[in-house]
Amino acid sequence: MRILGLFLSFFAITKSQYFFEFNNDDIPSNQCIQFTVTSGTGCDWMCNYCASQLGTNNYYFTDGVCSYQEGQGCVGNPIAGKQYTCCSTTF
Repeated sequence: MRILGLFLSFFAITKSQYFFEFNNDDIPSNQCIQFTVTSGTGCDWMCNYCASQLGTNNYYFTDGVCSYQEGQGCVGNPIAGKQYTCCSTTF
């Protein structure tokens, strides 16, 4: 997981020009992760990051900042510098 986190950090800095901080050493047993985004980071990136880190497309943001909208994909309005949490869920 740490290698994947380092790769994503490098990719975020060099390719997308966005930076994030991954605040977990490992994904906790409740399958939630926390991270912070900077200006210009959108929900599309955040949703992809959560799916990748949690290993599932069944997840949610605890504050509802991003959500999937049919025909639009992952949408919302994240705030730079704010800490976000996404958690996996089972249906």
